[in-house]
Amino acid sequence: MTEKGVNTKNNKRKDKNRIVLRTGEGQRPNGTYEYRWTDEEHKRRRVYAKTLEELREKEEEILKDRNHGIKAEARYKTLNELFDVWKQLKRGLKDNTFQNYQYVYNMFVRPGFGKNRISEIKKSDVKRFYNLLADERCLKVSTIDSVHTVLHQVLDMAVDDDYLRANPSNNVLKELKQSHVFKTEKRKALTRSEQELLLNYLQNSDLYKHWYPIIAVMIGTGLRVGEVTGLRWCDIDLDGGMIDVNHTLVYYNHRETEGKKGCYFTINTPKTEAGNRQVPMLDFVKEAFLMERKFQEENHIHCETIIDGYTDFIFVNRFGKAQHQGTLNKAIRRIIRDCNDKVLLEDENPEVLLPHFSCHSLRHTFTTRMCEAGVNIKVIQDALGHSDISTTLNIYADVTKETKKKEFIGLDEWFQKEA
Repeated sequence: MTEKGVNTKNNKRKDKNRIVLRTGEGQRPNGTYEYRWTDEEHKRRRVYAKTLEELREKEEEILKDRNHGIKAEARYKTLNELFDVWKQLKRGLKDNTFQNYQYVYNMFVRPGFGKNRISEIKKSDVKRFYNLLADERCLKVSTIDSVHTVLHQVLDMAVDDDYLRANPSNNVLKELKQSHVFKTEKRKALTRSEQELLLNYLQNSDLYKHWYPIIAVMIGTGLRVGEVTGLRWCDIDLDGGMIDVNHTLVYYNHRETEGKKGCYFTINTPKTEAGNRQVPMLDFVKEAFLMERKFQEENHIHCETIIDGYTDFIFVNRFGKAQHQGTLNKAIRRIIRDCNDKVLLEDENPEVLLPHFSCHSLRHTFTTRMCEAGVNIKVIQDALGHSDISTTLNIYADVTKETKKKEFIGLDEWFQKEA
């Protein structure tokens, strides 16, 4: 029958346009629409739309998500919230690597792109974000690579936890590199004549002579800068001529982690197992260590610092504090400037000047000298602490290619003489 005079069969809910609304649908006083439902965790959820057509598109997406096991809360989780979860769960990374990941995310992702809801992030959005980093913020490809490494891992976790069907960042970095044709500058090693100029200048300079030992050790061992600055006197055997590399000294510049804040040092184990190694001591390297010891004795310099239980560091400043990469690179820039000024004063058209280089260039210089000398590739890999021989092979290929070019230039000149 009827209830209060209304036929219940025709008493279906309708919007202002007299269109019948489905279960969960409703029209709000301002004319917009909403859809309500209960998720798997028995929480009430709702979405809104300006039109009924738009609302029903959203309903279909919600139904599709439920059928594929995608969690409803994915619609409300932001990328930043997911990153914070990833940060708590991530394991197996060296502390400095983990700190760098957090730094690039907080610097480049969190303020803008990270505020997006993960359910709304499409591949085109990631591509647009990377283009912005490259074109407007002018970031180097290596920095964008670091951003991508973190972003891809966070979105992979979203897929694993049923927030997304697929990772929208898949292949985006590869496509970005192809479209932008980034120029990757290969690390330059010092030539033999540049190396000789540098070491001779340091040995004969009253102002920079105290920098000779550490620079000579870097050139003659190929140790990473953190491995050199972290060396202790107990890590070297002057009689046996061996250097034991078993840790690295890391310097954090204005970072905050585990209750530490600002600039501070910490000790890390080598990045990979291959990093634990023994490196033979060349004669001029041994002499450099002895020079450092004599210099410190004459100037009453002693190591005054303890870092994570480690002390008695070989290379310290005049206050007995540990050295770090930033200080070394600043010193190198001054050395380059003053060395070149001296050379130019003596000769307006010198054959050799020092190029711009950094601490890491000295590691590459050592590698180049070994390649030029024909040292076995496995010995080079072991000395450098490369876990993957392909890294060593790439350097070896570059060096032998350059050497071959030089040899052929000489051969061409010889043929022209004969003609």
